[in-house]
Amino acid sequence: MLARLSAGESQSIARLTAGSRLSRQAMTKHLGVLMRAGIVRNMRVGRENLFRLEPRAIIDAKSYLEQVSSQWDDALTRLKLYVESQ
Repeated sequence: MLARLSAGESQSIARLTAGSRLSRQAMTKHLGVLMRAGIVRNMRVGRENLFRLEPRAIIDAKSYLEQVSSQWDDALTRLKLYVESQ
């Protein structure tokens, strides 16, 4: 789903479920979770809801995870140095 949305083009639920094993209902639930997380945004066009990826949310999450990873790397390096010095 995210791969399809990452192409940059807004897509309907019908398009997102085409070729997928997910039902429209399951896709709607997944999209709801992603919208609440700020990863996906929707807009109404006529009778359809079109969904698009909000890459900023993923970029922010990646940045945060890289920061946490760096902190863990530093902590583990300090622990290793301490254990090796004993």
